[in-house]
Amino acid sequence: MAMSEEAAAAAESPQTPTGSTRGRVRMKRSVLMAVPAIAVGGILMTLTAQGVLAAQFSISGMPFTITADKIDGEGFAQFGSLDHMIPGSPNQGKTGGQVLVAVSAIKTAEITNLCQSVDLGGVNLLIHAGDQGTPVAASDLTTDSDLLTAGDAQFKNIEIGGDASTYTKAGDVGKGGRGVFGQQADHVTLTNVNQHNYASTAVGFRLPNLRLSFSSKGC
Repeated sequence: MAMSEEAAAAAESPQTPTGSTRGRVRMKRSVLMAVPAIAVGGILMTLTAQGVLAAQFSISGMPFTITADKIDGEGFAQFGSLDHMIPGSPNQGKTGGQVLVAVSAIKTAEITNLCQSVDLGGVNLLIHAGDQGTPVAASDLTTDSDLLTAGDAQFKNIEIGGDASTYTKAGDVGKGGRGVFGQQADHVTLTNVNQHNYASTAVGFRLPNLRLSFSSKGC
């Protein structure tokens, strides 16, 4: 999960795979390194047995979108990192197989009206959950993002600019590399969340009223 300062400096700007939808997303992309953000996980994640950090596996290089009406979480941390694709991945484009991301971690979260979509080349795989009065519940959740927006963000006891390797508020999943810029908070609440992600992990993930479908439109 941790990255070196040399690797971060050498990382090129990420590019999504070809396709009109991905092209539009790529034009809007920005890397969140110092702006407080929070992770929202989805179904297409790797579940880890011991809550290790997100980039412990090779990403496909195909990004996915997450939206939610509200995120309420205890124990939050965020720091920069690099995600890696397998050698020769057809999705690496000009990135060299590396994507610079902001890793967001939350110890326990409730997510209201979760939507996840993946562009499969003109057809979107859609997942909805937590929109019938019972929110999605996640524990030891991490998400690797290169874009996040929120209508409103509230943090309790936030610390910005610390060494991410020393962080404890989000547990082990909230620790970054030594010397890596980070931020953490006791509690976070975000509304009208929209994320552009490359990876996510969780130890526990409960999705009430889960629906999966295919559509011409994403979240």
